[in-house]
Amino acid sequence: MLRAKDGLIAGCDQASSRILIFDPADSDWNGERAVKWAWSPSRSNGFDDDLVAAWGLPTDAKVRTSEKWGGQWMVVTDSKGLAAIVSYPEGDGRRWAHCVGGNPHSAELLPDGNLAVASSTGGFVRLYASSQGPSASAYAEYRFPGAHGVHWDARLQLLWALGDDELVALAAEGTAARPVLREARKTALPTRHGHDLQPVHGDPDRLWISTGTCVYQYVKSADAFDSSYPGHGAISRPGVKSVGNLLSGTVVSTVPKKGSLYDWTTDTVQFALPEAQRVREGAAFYKARILNPIYE
Repeated sequence: MLRAKDGLIAGCDQASSRILIFDPADSDWNGERAVKWAWSPSRSNGFDDDLVAAWGLPTDAKVRTSEKWGGQWMVVTDSKGLAAIVSYPEGDGRRWAHCVGGNPHSAELLPDGNLAVASSTGGFVRLYASSQGPSASAYAEYRFPGAHGVHWDARLQLLWALGDDELVALAAEGTAARPVLREARKTALPTRHGHDLQPVHGDPDRLWISTGTCVYQYVKSADAFDSSYPGHGAISRPGVKSVGNLLSGTVVSTVPKKGSLYDWTTDTVQFALPEAQRVREGAAFYKARILNPIYE
């Protein structure tokens, strides 16, 4: 059974150009009443016209509890170039925003208030000094072809990043004002075109990894990819754009659907363990994110 207390789900809806939040326990996601929260940048919530113009194809949304600022914050990215940290659940202000370019696919808020961004066509992971102010533009860069995912490992104090052919762990060094990224670990993917990178909630030794053809769990301590985890028969398939699990263990994922607005989107969020689905007519979800504010 799907339960709201296991975590709300954010859909990156490229049809409405909004982040939409739903309760997985609701069977009907249609209509505005089904939307528990919605957000897009505007002048009214602190974004100037140049930043608003860098939004329209949202690609990621995560909620984190900030050690630096207190409370919860949502980090978002958009293929048109925007990366931002916004107040949550208020949604009425920006802590930081920048048009980073390069087709941003994922972002992660570090405990010191700096923001890591992965941009796929730009081929980089950057760590922005967002802790220094709402328009701070200094960053450290790690060149990484096909960069699609970033995730902070609070236990190992490393930033995991996923690219076309490799999974890397980066050490965030330097200072908050002048960050430095150093490669600490690298491993080849078992199949090409790494796409999504998320924690396996409930097991801090594992990460979800999707590629162009499969979904794996990466075991950090063994430096190995597990393709026979529980439910793999339903979960692992080609083209998975996002994958993660609720606290109950239910796995949430998105796969492009024929006839959707774009070749990479769908109107359906799929569940496994147990199997179910939620459909929002007219939506074009790229990713579905479980809004769990803890890193692991």
